[in-house]
Amino acid sequence: MARQVKRAYRYRFYPTDKQAAELSRTFGCVRLVYNRALQERTRAWYGEQRRISYAESSAMLTEWKRTGELAFLTEVSSVPLQQALRHLQTAFANFFAKRAQYPRFKSRKKSRASAEYTRSAFTWRDGRLTLAKMSEPLDIRWSRPLPEGAEPTTVTVSRDSAGRWFVSMLCEDTVAPAPATTNAVGIDAGLTSLVTLSTGEKVTNPRHERRDRARLARAQRELSRKQPGSNNRAKARRKVARVHARIADRRRDHLHQLTTRLVRENQTVVIEDLTVRNLLKNGRLARAISDASWTELRSMLEYKCAWYGRDLVVIDRWFPSSKLCGACGTVREKLPLNVRTWTCEHCGTTHDRDTNAARNILAAGLAATACGDGVRPQRETSRTGQQSVKQEPQRATAGLPRL
Repeated sequence: MARQVKRAYRYRFYPTDKQAAELSRTFGCVRLVYNRALQERTRAWYGEQRRISYAESSAMLTEWKRTGELAFLTEVSSVPLQQALRHLQTAFANFFAKRAQYPRFKSRKKSRASAEYTRSAFTWRDGRLTLAKMSEPLDIRWSRPLPEGAEPTTVTVSRDSAGRWFVSMLCEDTVAPAPATTNAVGIDAGLTSLVTLSTGEKVTNPRHERRDRARLARAQRELSRKQPGSNNRAKARRKVARVHARIADRRRDHLHQLTTRLVRENQTVVIEDLTVRNLLKNGRLARAISDASWTELRSMLEYKCAWYGRDLVVIDRWFPSSKLCGACGTVREKLPLNVRTWTCEHCGTTHDRDTNAARNILAAGLAATACGDGVRPQRETSRTGQQSVKQEPQRATAGLPRL
């Protein structure tokens, strides 16, 4: 059965000089309002142990506009400013629910320049989008059509560090489920191969950052030689940003193609619950792990499986997928990362490390689905009573099907 989902459609556009100036001014006001509200909330919490609600923040914004110092806030649309306060409210809600860290101030140089407009702040007529405080529609490059009959409910305008302008339109879309299939696949994320599937297929890691590393290093050297604050330094900075944007775009495109294929071909997709943040603490592998973008891979699989009626099973990070023999179920005591092929001492079966891990992940996921529960082997406990931090425990969960 088809389902209604909210889907964002992102396009590049080319503003006029007047529109660019208006949007830049809006970005600055949004950042200022967010930081001011965060400052007031922080002062009230640490100074008075009092929480400030969204309604109180909105009243503060009204008072700020009446002062001579911040009267320029009335020159831009009020909707993006109110949306900034709502985003701050959401950030604090996530913090108090222990889902995120304490909100941070937005930096002019490092934070994303964006503004969000709701229905009351833009006009959508005959496929042309006109924002508040503007007399002309945006010059959008329609790389793909919007859903038939759909109208945007929210519009987000942004500018990246390379100076490119984008508009993202949130629309109601009807997504039909993918044709039913009985296929299931286990996925082992890696660095030598981006992913290894339980079918034995290995998807090559494109290593987009490494391919452009020489170009990036050259652009960064040129940037370091420019005088701070000069126009030439600004040009050099944009050149570095364009290289980074090229890498990110190619990486995202490859992940979209890969995840779409996996979701279309399989009814059940099984992955590991990797703690990428902890893995990045390894100084020797951090750069390669960031280039592989495992977090984005999982995020794409999550929403695509939800859209197209597929089952995504996530097994516990402590499951010994690499060290577990898929033939007899014996768990090897140690398996260094440089060992890519190993032979089971119990049954004599020779395993490819990644393929064996993918098959074990699939078996664990199917077992968890059959039992209606997740897979969570127990971590070892040291003599001091503290839990060990090993990635893969010595004993596997009983009852898992053998491959």
